Amino acid sequence: MAEEPTAKRAPKRGLLERLADGVVVGDGGMIWTMEERGYAKASVYSPEVAVENPDAVLQVHREFLHNGADVLQTCTFFSEKVEDESVNGVSINDSACATAKQAAAESSEPILVSGSITKTELYLAGKGKEAVQAEFRRQMETYLKHDLDFLIAEFYERLEEALWAVEVLKESDKPVMATMCIGPGGDWNGVSTEECAVALAKAGADLVGINCRFGPETCLKTMAIVKEALRKANLENVYLAAQPFGYCTPDAPTPQGYTAMREFPFAMEPRAITRVDAYNYAVAAEKLGVRYIGGCCGFQGKHIRSMSEALQETRGIVAPVTKHYGKWIDTYVGKNPVRGDKNFWLKMEPATGRPKSAAYSDHSIIKL
Repeated sequence: MAEEPTAKRAPKRGLLERLADGVVVGDGGMIWTMEERGYAKASVYSPEVAVENPDAVLQVHREFLHNGADVLQTCTFFSEKVEDESVNGVSINDSACATAKQAAAESSEPILVSGSITKTELYLAGKGKEAVQAEFRRQMETYLKHDLDFLIAEFYERLEEALWAVEVLKESDKPVMATMCIGPGGDWNGVSTEECAVALAKAGADLVGINCRFGPETCLKTMAIVKEALRKANLENVYLAAQPFGYCTPDAPTPQGYTAMREFPFAMEPRAITRVDAYNYAVAAEKLGVRYIGGCCGFQGKHIRSMSEALQETRGIVAPVTKHYGKWIDTYVGKNPVRGDKNFWLKMEPATGRPKSAAYSDHSIIKL
């Protein structure tokens, strides 16, 4: 259900203004959610749904906002992959921008809307910088037409392509966030995580960090490396951004992450993070100094709520769901001597209910 807008809305502040004051809560994984709900194809994860079923996209945007997100990302992940007579990258991006802005306009709070450009098949095919950047500009043109609040270069496996993306996005006057889908060991070409972070910051990214491929635990380890690298390079003015994969992946092969796991993509559910995990992730990320705290594939509304409520006191912002129902973690306070204890939940180690399930998997059978 959409939030009823108030008669008077607070003036909208930009991303950098908000980050200067404290933490910004991002949204969750749109295209992954679309696949789970039957609106996208697994392994491809291209966003035709933005044109074919915009109401499905709108509903997820509304859920993220209801649960406390400050930002909506357009449903444009891998739009470069789609070239059809009726549905293509341009029509997808155009529809996705309109849908995200519609959801933002429904909110009683000023919401930021962002659009992203991701790794391309052109780069993997060796088409070169000119062709890859032409595709980036094609996507960015739609984002600028819709006057989105900031731009994101995300899901890059290789530093070189990420730098090409940042170079294009910096041609606009919008704030730029750059995140790579790598772990502590660096990118797929052997460039260290430290080098990646420093290079992206020097290229002009206002925010630098990590998204997807690895769960919150591994993501935070990588973010600690990013933070230290920026400190040593005297680039501490660059904000940190984290948007991890919403599943527990301590055994994920590197550098590939979850895509090399034997459970991907149809048996990941037993590894799904809980709302407790999301709560603890948000607390740990803030303590580390991360200012943009969001989620990627697998993060749902309940996780965004947990993150928002975990940071509620320091941010001074209460999510719509929390205004109505209170914090989920306080549900049993005064009603149950065990479940009413906050620490009971924050220290929870849930069982899987699967007697033959192992903690880790043998991923060696997967051929990439």
